[in-house]
Amino acid sequence: MKKRWVFLLVMMAALALAGCSEQSGGDTKKEEGKVYTLKMSTQQAETAPIVKGFYDLAERLEEKSEGRLKMEVYPSAQLGSDDDVIEQAEQGVNVAVLTDGSRMGLYVEEMGIIGAPYLADNYEDVLKITQGDTFKSWEKSLAEEHGIRVLSFNWYDGPRHFLTNEPIEKPEDLKGLRIRTPGSPVWQESVKAMGATPIAMPWGEAYSAVQQGAIDGAEAQHTSTYPSRMYEVIKYVNKTSHFQLINGIIVGEKWFETLPEDLQTLLLEETRAVAEGNAKEIADMQGELEEKLKAEGVEVVEPDVEAFKKAAEQAYEKLGFTELREQIYKEIGR
Repeated sequence: MKKRWVFLLVMMAALALAGCSEQSGGDTKKEEGKVYTLKMSTQQAETAPIVKGFYDLAERLEEKSEGRLKMEVYPSAQLGSDDDVIEQAEQGVNVAVLTDGSRMGLYVEEMGIIGAPYLADNYEDVLKITQGDTFKSWEKSLAEEHGIRVLSFNWYDGPRHFLTNEPIEKPEDLKGLRIRTPGSPVWQESVKAMGATPIAMPWGEAYSAVQQGAIDGAEAQHTSTYPSRMYEVIKYVNKTSHFQLINGIIVGEKWFETLPEDLQTLLLEETRAVAEGNAKEIADMQGELEEKLKAEGVEVVEPDVEAFKKAAEQAYEKLGFTELREQIYKEIGR
């Protein structure tokens, strides 16, 4: 009798284990079939070249994940300001944001140097910085201390210039002019060092602000200036090339960790790959966009760039970035 009871208990345990195993397998299959959706937010207009890259990325993610990972693109700040969406990302919401080093400098202070004036002369130089060990340590700090995961930081949007209604040939010409720029300390101090009065406001409000006389101009790259039709409210593009705008796409670490490992890898690899191709397209189209601006009646001014570089040194001193710049230059062999 005892042997029979032992046999029954063993059989019951075996059946229970088999049931658990079957259930586990069912859950795994269900997990494999789960669809993850990421909402991509940017202030850039629908027609901006970099936004085209986001749509390309969305297609590749869905195709290569066999529909398990989808990206929805929301241009023109449809999901709110960058700061609001970044806060949502930190809380674990399924949102991604196009951002820049100066804004990330609000979390990891040294990272703000990516947005400092004349740090690099072209995309290749600034790309080297974002691929270096120092930058990687900043990315680690963002993830571990602030819950922000950088998917890639190789999205290029071109050099930024001053957009005004009077020609700017030297820093002194900016004196007294209220110029729209993002609100991060690095960009504010940089614009101030070069002679203007920085005014922080969302890019989507710059057109009406110039039109109404609330500000005297803005600073931006061709890829935003032309699609946003700024040529309707400004007369001059002054080619100072003071910032080489390299951007990153970030998500919340909490949301990223909900993805299966294969989708994490796919998201990281495809975001970097698409950015690389999109950056080349944008670098190649600078001349074309400039000609389009001229065709709309904008006059392109070639200012004394060396004078602006000299004035911009004040920003490095004010922000305490002088030694950090030398460290980075040594790292990339510049």
